[in-house]
Amino acid sequence: MKKTYQITEDGRKELEAELEGLKGRRGEIADKIAEARDYGDLSENAEYDSAREEQGLVETRIAEIEDILVNAEIIKVKKSSKVHVGSTVEIKTGSKTVKYTIVGPVEADPMNGKISNESPLGVALMDKEVGDKVTLTTPKGDIAYTVVSVN
Repeated sequence: MKKTYQITEDGRKELEAELEGLKGRRGEIADKIAEARDYGDLSENAEYDSAREEQGLVETRIAEIEDILVNAEIIKVKKSSKVHVGSTVEIKTGSKTVKYTIVGPVEADPMNGKISNESPLGVALMDKEVGDKVTLTTPKGDIAYTVVSVN
């Protein structure tokens, strides 16, 4: 059974842009390989090894993005009073307030305010409403959050 990936429309656009950029690098990498090949003995050619490694990483990421896009399920952002995938939720712990958008695991980027619906905090927040409290157990102890807003 194929795995489906939940992504937002913005996430799809970001992946398509990344894919286009990676495909554009193929020629540049091929040139590096050809140039390194001209240096002679490939068994001791660091430039060749580096270019081939870069080519492998780029091709792997291209294949990964293509698989995600083919098997993507676009999240329909809908207005709701409950937290769901696609919601932007503001939570408060103590005096600190943080805003996160709940996304699928493919788009998760906590440093930019996007957390996965499969992360511990994402799971705890699902189906919560304004005023609800959630407690997350961490290595440093339990942290209590209050849902301040859901958009």
